[in-house]
Amino acid sequence: MAETKAEVRARVRAWMKGADPAALRASDDALFERFLTLPELARAETVLLFHGMGAEPDTARLIAPLIDLGKTVALPRCMPERAMEARTVTAAAVLVRHRYGMLEPGEDCPLLSKDKIELILVPGLAFDKNGYRLGQGGGYYDRYLENFTGHTAALCRDALLMDAVPREAHDRPVELVVTERRILRRV
Repeated sequence: MAETKAEVRARVRAWMKGADPAALRASDDALFERFLTLPELARAETVLLFHGMGAEPDTARLIAPLIDLGKTVALPRCMPERAMEARTVTAAAVLVRHRYGMLEPGEDCPLLSKDKIELILVPGLAFDKNGYRLGQGGGYYDRYLENFTGHTAALCRDALLMDAVPREAHDRPVELVVTERRILRRV
């Protein structure tokens, strides 16, 4: 019998809780180096990141390098009814802590229309080789990605890349899964 999303989430969260901070930092370095070489990123003028928390990749480290590359960088802001919006940030932007624990831009950061975003870095606890993700379970990104026409990418530690994650009909895969050692492209 296949594992449920809740079972896989529990297993991945246990792995994350026991992960060595120095190993995570080295993993982040490799993930970011690969991500910054993506041709899809090179062509994109506007990028929506997520702000990693816990043992997720520390994507805040990408904000300044992306701005240095001339990109407009945005972060998500959670809204009522499990909706999400994008707000542009600078390296010096003051972020506020959401009740779920992640940092997000405040209302003083300019709103960015989804149709202006060319690449979204999608978070996930784990991904599979076909680009499907296991998220935190809130459905924010599933809703936001419904009508998104740009590129989607994910950073996934090799240890959390699975052959298949549990999925449902509404789950949408990302185009690119970036690990420390390779880039998987959905065809």
